[in-house]
Amino acid sequence: MIPLDRMLLSGLMLLCVQTAQAVDGRTIFTQGGAQPGATACLACHGADGMGLAPAGFPRLAGLSAEYLSKQLHDFRSGARVNPVMQPLAKALSEDEISAVTRTLAAMPGPETRLVSRSQDAAGVGERLALRGAWDRQVPECVSCHGPGGVGVGEAFPPLAGQPASYLVAQLNAWRDGSRHNDPNDLMGHIAKSLSGEEITAVADYFATLSTQEARP
Repeated sequence: MIPLDRMLLSGLMLLCVQTAQAVDGRTIFTQGGAQPGATACLACHGADGMGLAPAGFPRLAGLSAEYLSKQLHDFRSGARVNPVMQPLAKALSEDEISAVTRTLAAMPGPETRLVSRSQDAAGVGERLALRGAWDRQVPECVSCHGPGGVGVGEAFPPLAGQPASYLVAQLNAWRDGSRHNDPNDLMGHIAKSLSGEEITAVADYFATLSTQEARP
């Protein structure tokens, strides 16, 4: 006869396995989460996760799972404000957030030209991206976001291949203080030091660095 404690342990392990199997990131991406309000990601971010540029919805494919998880938790807590994403994030469980962010991180991102600070820079956007504006204490974008704005780790997301309208909206949000979920308000300082024309120029520059074709 099987001891009761072993039966309970086996049942608990089976429940954990079943729960893990039930939380499928791809299903959340394509169909939504289990709770009302947790709508499918592809509805706004595209079937390939590459975003919908005309609507200003960003690409999620290939972004760090840790970065995506932080943003969802910030939407949930109100540290980052968005009328669409806040209720959606609140409707996702911790397991669902973990599953869908891993799925998104594994999805292929766009091919990106790996430009660096060593190359010539022409035009306002390219100069800000590759040289910065050190007279205003604005570092070059690629110093944090990597060559070509490909993204670095969980703190610095990709800029290349994001819709220009999305990048403009985020820089303006940093600028007016409605977005402030980064350490030490680094992006707030940078955005406040840029003119509207400079914000548009640097956003256009990074939006055109990608071929918008997913890696195989």
